[in-house]
Amino acid sequence: MFTHAEFDHHEQVLFCHDERTGLRGIIAVHSTALGPAAGGCRMYPYATIDDALTDALRLSKGMTYKNAIAGLPLGGGKRVIVADPSRVDKPDLLRAFSRHVQSLGGRYWTAIDVGVGPADADILAENSDFVFARASQYPDGFNPSLFTALGGFVGVQAVAAHIWNRADLKGLRVAIQGLGATGRDLARRLHEAGAELVVADVKDEAVRDVVASFAAEAVAPEAIHAQDVDVLPPVRSAASSTM
Repeated sequence: MFTHAEFDHHEQVLFCHDERTGLRGIIAVHSTALGPAAGGCRMYPYATIDDALTDALRLSKGMTYKNAIAGLPLGGGKRVIVADPSRVDKPDLLRAFSRHVQSLGGRYWTAIDVGVGPADADILAENSDFVFARASQYPDGFNPSLFTALGGFVGVQAVAAHIWNRADLKGLRVAIQGLGATGRDLARRLHEAGAELVVADVKDEAVRDVVASFAAEAVAPEAIHAQDVDVLPPVRSAASSTM
C-alpha cells in the first residue's frame, strides 16, 4: 500500500468486505485537514482490485483539492465498490457498504458517483448518517449530477475567457471523457453554446445518443486524451475507469 504509485500520504485506506453479500469495496481518506473527508461512492466492475485501489486513491486526492479550492470545510475521500451497478442485489451491496461508512463516525461523508445515483444514496442513508445528494433531498426527477455539468461548462467558459479572451465558445473543440448524467448534460450545454465535441465512453449506447443528439465525434475511450482539441474538462464518468 505505502509504495503504491498513487499513494500520497493518505490518512486512511479501508478494504471493506461483507461475507453475506460478497461486498468488496475500498474507502480512501486522503485528508481531513480542513474537515471531514467527502467524496462520492463509485460502483464499477473493475478488472482487478488494484484498478479499484488506484481509482480510490486518485479520486480521494482529487477531492481534497476540489473541496479546498471551493472553500468548503471538507477534506478529500472516496469509496469504490467492485461490482456491476446493474446487479439485482445492488441495494444489498449499498446497505452493507454504508455500515462501513457509518463505522467511521463522520470522518468520511459519501455521495453519488458513477453507478450510484440519488435513489441509491437514499439506500445508503438507511444505515449511515453521512450521505450527501439523496433523491429525497431534491424535487422528484431532479439529478444533482447536473450541478457538476454546470460547473464543467462554466470552467470551459473561464478557460476560453482567460486564454483566448473569448466570451463565446463557437467553434471551440472540447473533448468529454464519460457520458453519464454529468457528461451528457455538459455535452448538451456545450453544443448549445456552439462548441464542437469529441466524446468517449465505455457504453456504446451513451456514445450513440450524444453523437445523434449533439453532432459529436466519437473516439475510443483509450484515445480521448490524444485528440486535437482546445479543452478537456475534468468531468469524469465511467470511461475514466478504463484509463
